[in-house]
Amino acid sequence: MATPRTVAFHTLGCKLNYSETSALARLFESSGYLPVKFEEEADIYVLNTCSVTEQADRECRKIVRQAMRRQPGAFVVVTGCYAQLKPHEIADIPGVDLVLGAGEKFRILDYVDDLSKSQSKGMVRAGEVRDVNTFTASFSFGDRTRSFLKVQDGCDYKCSFCTIPQARGASRSDTLESAVANARQIGQMGTKEIVLTGVNLGDFGNGTAVIEGERPRKEALFADLVTALDKVEEVSRFRISSIEPNLLSDEIIEFVSESQRFMPHFHIPLQSGNDKQLREMRRRYRRDLYAERVATIKKLMPHACIGCDVIVGFPGETEADFLETYQFIQ
Repeated sequence: MATPRTVAFHTLGCKLNYSETSALARLFESSGYLPVKFEEEADIYVLNTCSVTEQADRECRKIVRQAMRRQPGAFVVVTGCYAQLKPHEIADIPGVDLVLGAGEKFRILDYVDDLSKSQSKGMVRAGEVRDVNTFTASFSFGDRTRSFLKVQDGCDYKCSFCTIPQARGASRSDTLESAVANARQIGQMGTKEIVLTGVNLGDFGNGTAVIEGERPRKEALFADLVTALDKVEEVSRFRISSIEPNLLSDEIIEFVSESQRFMPHFHIPLQSGNDKQLREMRRRYRRDLYAERVATIKKLMPHACIGCDVIVGFPGETEADFLETYQFIQ
């Protein structure tokens, strides 16, 4: 019997990336590859990248160097958000053999099975992000006590500070039936807690247009997903990873407050407590709406945990603007 080829993975960035890396690992394993730890020698190294921070390039180069020192003859494949945004920049990194964009990521086996070290130097396969219109369900398993379940991908918002829509494409979602089936499968595999994840999680079912009154409800929205998942007896706990304040409806908050499975934990991006800054950031809410959401949570769940993101030093922010945000958070 031939010795199976080995493959190792390294993930940079968010929970969504971790869910997708785990799905990629299962693809390789189902095709006869043997997954090993990234710290071990491998025939193929796959790096799933992030583009949120300015350290993306430096981190990518560092990880590639580590892989090449460990196994100089290995194939190095880079995918993820950074790979979609700047594929040729990554291809120029010494040691990188293949760069896969958002639309090519889950077809990785089509490329690596025929890789030749002499022919593949810096090969780029990254199409236009506007052509990325399919949803690929993913979940992590076995590498943490929790499982990250991807139910949504992409984003239609145009926040001025964010490149994720250019990296992941338009908003699209799993079906409610598929998401519930995946959750049940994860529970049957022994995982006790699932964290729901996505780029714009609350937009599940393209719910923004419904919530903002632009179209009638046609398919399941995030509130429907939460309701359905609460009935999955194989899973003890669910957690909402992050949800925009304009999509965190009273219906969702009230449901979580009464649920036995959904944890009283909300991560609600704030970015700024100053309305001028929020307008310039092209956010879809103002500070009063954010305050209302927090007040509702505290009223129904005084013990709830509330996390947030804040951007400091946004172009044009004055000291007075910053202090307004600081005081709002206090």
